[in-house]
Amino acid sequence: RLCARLTLPPGAGIGTHQHIGEDEVYIITKGSGTLDDGHTKTVVNAGDAVLTGKGESHAITNTGSTDLEIIAVIMCYA
Repeated sequence: RLCARLTLPPGAGIGTHQHIGEDEVYIITKGSGTLDDGHTKTVVNAGDAVLTGKGESHAITNTGSTDLEIIAVIMCYA
């Protein structure tokens, strides 16, 4: 449904949200940050890919000192 390249400066983030009936993949292409999947917070770095699925709430924040670049892919499921 969507594929976007996003750049988050240090301290910025994508707030907690969810996708009902969809999965979202974050591919980290540059920098580092913290992913909150609603249950745990995990440090993510360039080269990581994270699946946030089945309508679960999630957020990502740039907790590094340089830009965090991610590719976000949202896919619908039946």
